[in-house]
Amino acid sequence: MSKFNSFVIFAEMRTGSNLLEAALNAMEGVTCHGEAFNPALIGYPNRTELQGVTRAARDTDPLQLWNKIVQAPGLNGCRYFHDHDPRVLEPMLADPSCAKIVLTRNPIDSYVSLKIARATGQWKLGDAKHRKAAQASFDAEEFEDHLAQLQGFQIVLMHALQTSAQTAFYIDYEDAQDLDVLNGLAGWLGVKARLGALPGSLVPQNPEPLETKVSNFPGMEASLARLDRFNLSRTPNFEPRRGPNVPGFVACAEAGLLYMPLRPAMDAPIRAWMAQIGPLEDKFSQKTLRQWKRKHPGHRSFTVLRHPLMRAHLAFSALLNWPAFAETREVLRKSYKLPIPAEGKSLNAADHGQALLAFIRWLKANLNAQTSLPVHPFWASQSAAVQGFAQFALPDLMAREERLAQDLAYLAEAADITAPPLDLGDIDTAPVKLAEIWTPELEVAAHDTYMRDFMQFGFGNWNAA
Repeated sequence: MSKFNSFVIFAEMRTGSNLLEAALNAMEGVTCHGEAFNPALIGYPNRTELQGVTRAARDTDPLQLWNKIVQAPGLNGCRYFHDHDPRVLEPMLADPSCAKIVLTRNPIDSYVSLKIARATGQWKLGDAKHRKAAQASFDAEEFEDHLAQLQGFQIVLMHALQTSAQTAFYIDYEDAQDLDVLNGLAGWLGVKARLGALPGSLVPQNPEPLETKVSNFPGMEASLARLDRFNLSRTPNFEPRRGPNVPGFVACAEAGLLYMPLRPAMDAPIRAWMAQIGPLEDKFSQKTLRQWKRKHPGHRSFTVLRHPLMRAHLAFSALLNWPAFAETREVLRKSYKLPIPAEGKSLNAADHGQALLAFIRWLKANLNAQTSLPVHPFWASQSAAVQGFAQFALPDLMAREERLAQDLAYLAEAADITAPPLDLGDIDTAPVKLAEIWTPELEVAAHDTYMRDFMQFGFGNWNAA
């Protein structure tokens, strides 16, 4: 008899999870229910319910759906990605009777596949004659974000398994196409069924080598050359741990100044100020940043704290305008009824202020892990972000946006550097300015949502002046 009564496939987009699900569903007595906890859908596209649980009911209480899956006849499970509902992750990880299958893929392969799928709109392929072709354009910063998400999630999984004395069945993208490995997985799960052949309903979409799939392949090679090759290994669960957002840190190459941004950050004026001191260095790994620190005795590091209301305002502007947030906008519109305009439409100033107010009130629940969407770095509390820095190094100075020129002058003096002039320009870079839409209600909502930041860092009212 199997020691497992359920299972979860921990995977990411373009890692072969559709193929692995098809293989499991081909085994008698095993059912995988798709992306059951994807905030943008329930199980599969165009579904309104799963196991008798509606999407709205799942968003209210995801555990009721998980319990339905666990209690269904046979061995049941689902696929779970890093950006799925975080409220169900801990119960899954804590339950030793839930089998953990960790599916991984070389990060550069999954990144290129993801770019092609987004360009073609084709996420599955059952017959090669229907294949849509496209080339991916490699973007170094975008790839590093992709890599950081993969590594961060793998660290969470590994830590949870280690501390609870559990083990997982690790399977790679290529292994998911190996019949012997799949039957080994069946044996590990404790099911009697075995596969006689691979599922025929899906075929690889982009089997060509990387150099034919990437339009700027030489540039990609040059960008990847500076990365520690072990960070691109095929077993990410054993990859070196990376500090939070270390690749986003910016340093003076010759002087001992290091900037640790809190997103959304005012990078342009601060980079321009640092560039007056000398050449800049960025895109660090923990190893190269330690080397920089050793070369600069007496170095000083800093981050810039922003008033929580201004930070929420800028995060909301990014949410409304950035293509990468399209899926999040849809979830906020449909599941949480936020007054966010449909794609291609915009808000007037009055409506923008009301939408921002609704967003900040929603953030309180999001920060308390009470929503189906994970907390994004753009609107996470600054207290939590600084605690994240502490995993690698704390900043020497937490400068304030409203007195940044004085704070940076003080820091430069401490590092024995002559401070150049600082030109901040307009720190409110959103199309609709906070000063135009400010109301006392927004101030109250910001205090309520970011209570810890107000307490920790001593912020007053944004509009006090």
